Amino acid sequence: MPGSRRNDNLVDETFTVVADVPSRTVPVTGREKEASTHHRDGMPAQSVGEYAEASRNHYEAARPETDPHDRSHIPHNIGLVRASSGEHARAPDHHSQALGRNPSPPQAPNNTAAIRHHRGERAIRQGDLETPEARSDRAADHWKQAVPPAPNNYTEAQNRSEVTGRFGD
Repeated sequence: MPGSRRNDNLVDETFTVVADVPSRTVPVTGREKEASTHHRDGMPAQSVGEYAEASRNHYEAARPETDPHDRSHIPHNIGLVRASSGEHARAPDHHSQALGRNPSPPQAPNNTAAIRHHRGERAIRQGDLETPEARSDRAADHWKQAVPPAPNNYTEAQNRSEVTGRFGD
């Protein structure tokens, strides 16, 4: 069972303290506590670029986690790890899984859009002039899902849409 704690900075330390409070004040099962421990260990590993450890902890958190809402965050976090470690082709699948479990958070479509946009730009740099257009259209479709519920969170997406004219009013 995991137990390492990375408290190298204030954000990680605060996250760890806040994550521990519910498990001390609310009665939880052993499975819930195990899932929480893996999640708590995965997030700091992810934030410092230890992607293999972060991924392992996120997958381990999925095994005992039973709460549907909490389970929806696990594939989202795995998608973030995949994107951060350069596995851009695999990351959108994890964000889609997260949306399938909980369609309300706008982070998953925003991250999927950002990945598709990045892959389109990379295709242009590699001389492919057909693929980027399709990827940009798909990115715009995802940004259309992300922006309305949290318009102030995705100003970059809004700016990009104005420049490209991809999502109109």
